Formats: sequence, structure tokens, C-alpha cells
Amino acid sequence: MNKSRNKWGWSLLAVLLAFSVVLSACGQGKTQGDASQGEGGQAAGGELAGKKIALIMQLNIGTFSSQYIEGVKEQAEKLGGKVTVFASDNDLAKMASNLDAAINQKFDGILIDHGTAEALEAGVKKAVEKNIPVVAFDADLKVPGVTVLQQNDKKLAELSLEQLAKDIGGKGNIVKIWVAGFAPMERRQVAYEAFRAKYPDIKEVAAFGAATQNTALDTQAQMEAILTKYPNKGDITAVWASWDEFAKGAARAIQQAGRTEIKIYGIDMSDEDLQIIQDPNFSWVASAAVDPKDIGKVQVRYLYHKFKGEQTPDVVELDPSFVTRDALPKDKQISTAELSQYVKGWGGSEQGYTDWLRALEKK
Repeated sequence: MNKSRNKWGWSLLAVLLAFSVVLSACGQGKTQGDASQGEGGQAAGGELAGKKIALIMQLNIGTFSSQYIEGVKEQAEKLGGKVTVFASDNDLAKMASNLDAAINQKFDGILIDHGTAEALEAGVKKAVEKNIPVVAFDADLKVPGVTVLQQNDKKLAELSLEQLAKDIGGKGNIVKIWVAGFAPMERRQVAYEAFRAKYPDIKEVAAFGAATQNTALDTQAQMEAILTKYPNKGDITAVWASWDEFAKGAARAIQQAGRTEIKIYGIDMSDEDLQIIQDPNFSWVASAAVDPKDIGKVQVRYLYHKFKGEQTPDVVELDPSFVTRDALPKDKQISTAELSQYVKGWGGSEQGYTDWLRALEKK
């Protein structure tokens, strides 16, 4: 009798175990179905909503930076994320510390704006090891798994320099405003050296530049000193400014000195820059640039690709547009939001967009 009961008990236990295995398999099948649905963007919203994103910036000055931040925040918020900006005041040690803080505070993802490999590589590797995705902009980083956005700096420099050479007939005296120590600047310098070799009759009579908390104001003071050193019309034919903060300072110095025969050719574009270029009282006449809001938006999109576990390129290059005063309306002031009406290729970049990202935005 006891043997019979034991045999019956073991049989019942076996049936129950088999039933639980079936239920478990059904549950797994449902999870896998949801995941595959997520690949098309249907279930991705739940996994990707509410992401906390750190934006680590080397230098946050001027309207270009403010519009770049605006683009980052706008795109992240559309995707349900929240951005916290860590400003480093051009202090690389502080930038490295900010990166460590973002890792320790367990942000879901990290965006980096400029910086050097020496300052950031250790922190970025630490983030990757902790499965925190990283997307950088204009930082010379080569860490496996990290995507770096960069403007086509060679083309930016070439567009502005070739227009300068064309306008001055391939000869004259120029001032270069440039600063070392930034990856995009180093790439622009390579193009500048090629330009010098190509146009031997264009002479560099002065070169200066420093990235400070008051770059435009400091550049203005330095440009005023250059104008004092070269006081005669014809002493300086043109200025090449490798950054819009440099161009703004130079434009104000030249305008105040009444030397607007000296034309300025720059790089980067913001609403403030556009106002100066449109104003005939200033001599900044052209600039090669990528829409700063687009840069921020594209950077966020690639971060979300990483959130979703997708492979992303090591380097994403952003192609510039070329903005000249002649292409802009004479009867009204416009903003960069309207610039696409007058400049081909400006704004509205679709880089990094996918159907599932658009679906997530709708959620």
C-alpha cells in the first residue's frame, strides 16, 4: 500500500514538473516575440524611455555651443530622455573629473563634446567596461565601441580658404586666427598648410589665437593690436578665422577701426554669427559650417542606436555647407532656422534617423 502511494506521488510530481517547464517555455517564447517586435521599434519604447544622459563639454561658450546643446536636448527629449550638462570651463582635468562623476552617478549614456584622448581615454574605457554607451563629438578618441562624430574639417577649411583666395585674386597678406590642442583645429591646420603651399603669393603676416572663457573679446583685443601694427590700407587683405568665436572678435575690431576693406572668412555658424554676416557694417562675409543643432541631434541618435544594442560606425562625418553674405536676403534678418531657404544642404539632417527612432518619438 505504501509503495503504491509513493509511486503515485512520484508520478504526480513528474507531471507537475513537466507542466511548469511548458509554462516556462511559453513565457520565454512570448519574451522573444516581444524582443523581435522591438527590433522594428514596436516594443523599444519601454526599454528606451527615461534614459538619463550626461553631456560632458570641454568648453561651453558662444551661441554655437548653446545651439548645439539645444539640439542635444531637443532630440533626447523627443525620445523620452533627459540631458544633464557638465561644463568644464576649458579645464581638461575638470573634464576628466566630470566624466568620472557621470560614470559614478550611473548615467545611462554619455555624450562628449571635444576634449583630448590624454584627458578622456581612461574614463571612456571605464564607461565602456561598465556598459555605458559613449558617443563623442570632435574628440580624438579611438576606443573600441565608441562612436566619434566629426565635422569634415578638411572641407570646412578648404571651402573658406578657397573663397578667400578667389576673392583676393590669389595674392595678398592675411592674418590667421587659430589655436592648437583641439582635434578639429589640428585637422583644419593641415588644410591651411596645403593652402599656403598652393598659393605662394598669399602671405601670412600674423597668426594668433587662444581659447578662453572670453574668446571673442580676447580676440578683439588681439586683432586691435594687429591693426595698429599694420595701420595702412593694403597691409592686410583678409583674415582667416578657424572658429566663429575668433571671427566675431576680429569682425568687431575691424569694424571699430574702420578697416572693413579687410574681409573675414570663418568656420561655424550660429544665429549671432548670421546677424554679423548679414550686417554690411561688418566685414565677415563667408563661413563654412554644419548646423550646430543638427550636430547635437545626430549625436543623440547614435547614442540611442547604442542603447538598443545596434552596431554603430567608429566615425560619423558631417558634411558642411557654405554660407556667403551674397546668398542671404538684403531686406530682412534671418535665423539659422530659416537658412535652409537660402543655403543648399543647411539643417534638417537625417543622419542617424531610422523608422524605429521615429516611432519612439511618436510615443
